[in-house]
Amino acid sequence: MISELAKRDFYKCKGLAYERGHAEVKAILEGTNPGRVFVDNLTSPNSGLIWLGNNDGFFFIGDAENENFNSNINEFIDNVIKPEARKLGIYVFEGIGNHPKWDKTIQELFAHRNLSSWNQKVYKLKIENYLMGNEPKIDDKYSVVKLMEDLYHDYSIKNIEFLQSKIKEFWTSPLEFFDKGLGYCIIYRNQIVSICFSAFVYGNTHCVDIETLPLHQGKRLAQKAAHAFVKGCIQRDMIPYWDCSEDNIGSVMVAERIGLMNVFNYKGYDFSF
Repeated sequence: MISELAKRDFYKCKGLAYERGHAEVKAILEGTNPGRVFVDNLTSPNSGLIWLGNNDGFFFIGDAENENFNSNINEFIDNVIKPEARKLGIYVFEGIGNHPKWDKTIQELFAHRNLSSWNQKVYKLKIENYLMGNEPKIDDKYSVVKLMEDLYHDYSIKNIEFLQSKIKEFWTSPLEFFDKGLGYCIIYRNQIVSICFSAFVYGNTHCVDIETLPLHQGKRLAQKAAHAFVKGCIQRDMIPYWDCSEDNIGSVMVAERIGLMNVFNYKGYDFSF
């Protein structure tokens, strides 16, 4: 049987998180970022499924060969996850193994579901590798601004809801973000057109989320915002953590031009439900 673990008991799963695995998993189990945890045993979990608070997928943690968990997961997805996901407009299950042993298990468990996969790359930065000289120059009509509480509530910004929705997507409240996170945006004619900020935080590791509005893409704004974020991290002894699809050539190029190093790769899996 698989049951949902109360947030106050997330600490019981900390030992299930792969030490060299995803920072998002650790951030949720630490209670920094929102998420839900489902486990095989509420008292002493051996395996679990983490639903990211931004509804951007699921992580399998713990023992990948746990028969008690594996024999129940398909029914649990169909009877519990699927109905709740559909209420949120989600029709695809995206699953990731927190450590490599889960790959074989996921492939076997969901072989009957027309399973697809893709490749992800994770980058981190060592200060000595930062390529400061690659920071681009941008049109002086654009200004780089640090994300502060005053800006979050500045309704003179035409699309302030863009910033607000991005932070609410990953954080329980804006106060939590401003207390633990870091971010920068680029403003053009009183409109936020690019943003780079801490989406998940575990210790001093800050997972990056970055987005540029379509009309302003191709102007190296993402690179500029990312450089501002990286410099802010260096000043505060934080470690930038960049996770992107292997197929997202633009994101890969930004990471590598900044000097971030590819520290590990992993597979993601999905199927419709």
